[in-house]
Amino acid sequence: MERHEPADTRSMGIVHSALRRDLERTRLVLVSESPPDERRRRELADHIVWMMRALHLHHTAEDAGLWPLIRARNPSASALLDEMATDHRRIAPAITALEEAARAYRVDAGARERLLGALAGLNEVLLPHLRREELEMMPVVGATLTTAEYLAVENEYFVKPKGIVELGAEGPWIVDGATPEDRDVILHVIPAVPRFVLMQTFGRRYRRKAARLWSDGPAAAVRPLKVSPGRDDVASVEPSPLRDGTGRIGSRNLAD
Repeated sequence: MERHEPADTRSMGIVHSALRRDLERTRLVLVSESPPDERRRRELADHIVWMMRALHLHHTAEDAGLWPLIRARNPSASALLDEMATDHRRIAPAITALEEAARAYRVDAGARERLLGALAGLNEVLLPHLRREELEMMPVVGATLTTAEYLAVENEYFVKPKGIVELGAEGPWIVDGATPEDRDVILHVIPAVPRFVLMQTFGRRYRRKAARLWSDGPAAAVRPLKVSPGRDDVASVEPSPLRDGTGRIGSRNLAD
């Protein structure tokens, strides 16, 4: 392989951190002693279904665009890529189970325990996969592609297939609570003009939704959850530093 500066793959971990953040927020709302009212319960269920669609599209983009390119460029990565594919096959039914449980919870608050069980089932297979992808797979991607090549794959497979509404919902969600550096990484994947429209128009909409979902309870203080290598190469999950020191959801600083 031709040697080059490692590709900047930080966006992968930033997206994963947003997903971990909201899975934990969801769990905290569900185990709260004060159950959500009907409107909040329905919005929470809808948000879970939306997240699962976003996760499915994320895995589809990896399977269709990123992993085949790495396999072609770097045959030594085949075993790890096979693990990624196996993980995706294990995660898919857990995504479906959580979607179904969320739809049941949307119409019946009594489905809360089923939803909690499905959430735990997804976390069991998803979180180790995200950790391995960030700590093992992304260094391989960085060593195989240039930053320009990685950004081209992101644009072709992760951005272009989505419409303006989908990107508008996803962008502010990803950068909610992110550090300025992480926010910059994500927003500059999108060209300047649509980026401005997305964050100004859809950012306000997202802040209202987040305020309703997470309110002022423990879930509101959960920040993006980043993976970092711990002792003996065991990864731990750490919250990102708060940008404004408050953690309030709906603050203009979080997704403006």
